[in-house]
Amino acid sequence: MPPTPTDAPLHADRQQEASALSEQGRFAEALAVLAPLVDVDVDAPIQARANDADLADTLHLAALCALGAGKTDAAHALWRRCIDAKPAFVDAWHGLAAMLTALGHWAAAETVWRQLIAVAPAHADAHSNLGIVLHRLGRAQEAELACRMALAREPGHVDAHYNLGVVLYEAGRRDEAEAAWRAALAHNPRHARAHNNLGSLLRERGQLEAAEEAWCQALLAEPQYPEALNNYGALLKSLGRLVEAELACRLAIQIRPDYVDALNNLGCVLTELKRQPEAERFFREALALRPGHVEAHYNLGVALQQLERYPEAEAAWRTALRLAPAHAQTLNNLGCMLGTLGRLPEALATLRRALECDAHLAQAHFNLGGVLKELGALDEAEAAYRRAIALAPAYGDAVFRLATLLIAMGRYEEGWRLYERRYENTGFVHFASREMLGCAHWQGEPLAGKSLLLWQEDGLGDMLQFARYARLVKARGATRVAFGCVDALHRVLAGVEGIDAIFTHAEAVAHAAEFDYWVSPLSLPLHFATTLDTTPPPTRFTPDSELVRQWSARLATLGDGPRIGLVWKGNPQHHNDAHRSIPSLAALAPLWSVPGLKFVSLQKGAGENEAQEAQCKGPEAQQPILHLGGEIADFVDTAAIVSQLDLLICVDTSTAHLAASLGTPCWVVLPRRDVDWRWLHARENSPWYPHTVRLFRQSVDETWSAPIERVRQACVERFSR
Repeated sequence: MPPTPTDAPLHADRQQEASALSEQGRFAEALAVLAPLVDVDVDAPIQARANDADLADTLHLAALCALGAGKTDAAHALWRRCIDAKPAFVDAWHGLAAMLTALGHWAAAETVWRQLIAVAPAHADAHSNLGIVLHRLGRAQEAELACRMALAREPGHVDAHYNLGVVLYEAGRRDEAEAAWRAALAHNPRHARAHNNLGSLLRERGQLEAAEEAWCQALLAEPQYPEALNNYGALLKSLGRLVEAELACRLAIQIRPDYVDALNNLGCVLTELKRQPEAERFFREALALRPGHVEAHYNLGVALQQLERYPEAEAAWRTALRLAPAHAQTLNNLGCMLGTLGRLPEALATLRRALECDAHLAQAHFNLGGVLKELGALDEAEAAYRRAIALAPAYGDAVFRLATLLIAMGRYEEGWRLYERRYENTGFVHFASREMLGCAHWQGEPLAGKSLLLWQEDGLGDMLQFARYARLVKARGATRVAFGCVDALHRVLAGVEGIDAIFTHAEAVAHAAEFDYWVSPLSLPLHFATTLDTTPPPTRFTPDSELVRQWSARLATLGDGPRIGLVWKGNPQHHNDAHRSIPSLAALAPLWSVPGLKFVSLQKGAGENEAQEAQCKGPEAQQPILHLGGEIADFVDTAAIVSQLDLLICVDTSTAHLAASLGTPCWVVLPRRDVDWRWLHARENSPWYPHTVRLFRQSVDETWSAPIERVRQACVERFSR
């Protein structure tokens, strides 16, 4: 009878049954079939047997089944029996080493891979996988050598090329890493991980189209690849393709529900889509899985800030900073929000910390400039804005803020020139004007014999203030000057010197090709080289005589005494309305104590109900008030009323420009925050309205009661003589 080969299974039928079960993924059942053959109780310590050399294949299969069943200790012991009995059994060494690598037992894995290489020096897989382990152990040079040893033995070894690329990338050798990943793809064009990593490298280099193609190839090779989906989603977000980005991130999460980075990325996409409540949910899911995820805390803060839940946003950012105290972007955002909330000293300290962490963060210099401006440190604010622009020359908001700061400081020459660069800022409404209008943008060329379209891009007050330049344009020889503006301005601008026609915006667009040039009125100070000393006098609006007569009858009901108009709130949609509007009519109550004054409310919209209630109280009120705001149709009505007042007291609204242009004295109460550049810095008068406007400024540490008290004292001085 011939002898039985030592590597032949002793019970072929059972081993075949176990192999079949294993191939079906039924590892526990397969292991149960094999247990009697290898004399092992998988739930008890595994002991070697004298005939283990004859059972080598069976032991190896049993180890694989134990691993598949999640019994890693049993798999380890079975492979050790196999190796002890048959030291040259390469597959057993490989199985054990691969398991230790997968479990992250790096030191043990290194030992076993090296033992396998000692047994089989030409084993390319062993060298390649040793490279992975050495890389994980932080031994980059040895890892590179191991990968190159694998390639020396098998030049077409795809995983060795891929692993070498990982090692080289993390060593900062990007060109070599790219070459390695492309070599992997040359041997296997469907290597999804190589495509994925190549995509990340290409995106890092700004080669976005090539990066997108790499991730598309990764997903063609492996559609259920969550890392590639997540990375592709991040790229799509950066390209502004938010709907596609959302889909990619959601697919990644569907495949792997606990994928923290994808949850965070989806939250970022939803934030960009203005779906902040949904974004908040995904950020919180990410943080529930990984409480130490700094970026998720940071991004949660962004979403909460946009929801105006400022205390929660601050808490999120402060948590991020406890985890990463030098996270400059978090410090920047926190400092910016503290500034918005008026906590200026805290904002200043926080932004300076941000710049200590990253002196090249242009946004932090920009935000620092804003805080310094509000604190009155204008020279420092200027330096901060200039530093932001030096770091990011296309930083349109910084250019605009520097421009308005310089104008407010009276440095018109540079200020107006920089202000003109608003047309370069894609986030500004001005950017679209050049595309909308079918004629040339006037840059100061000779106007003799030319036609010019004035185009409203800014607020009502801006148009009333800068309408004065129309007569200067005509004086330069323009044959026809038209003004394209909102309906509210048509009647009041119709009689302005220098304006030949008034259009709606739609009409102006339709007729633009008939003009030689177009220009914004706010560009005219630049083109006319306006300085503080050469500011043109304001346009004098002429009130409609019939409307004056009609409103005179209403005003007569006040009886004798100085008539004082009041406007205490501006347009609620204005970016600075929270600061520039006085909270309520009641805040003006100190004015009621001045004897003999008769008050007229011109308030429309917000605050109008307060005036109506005060009027309804009649003689019982602390101070009777005539409310006309609700009856005013447009600026022509307002002009007819204001022309008959002795004084207008108002916040920074368009009514101030109308009153000053009518010659009616106007006292403007300015906020402590974000004072408009047109009122200049620290002045009590205005070169734009030198004989009519007086400014009452709220200091940085004052409430509204302080400037209102100064207004009251001024009323006493003016009207109690």
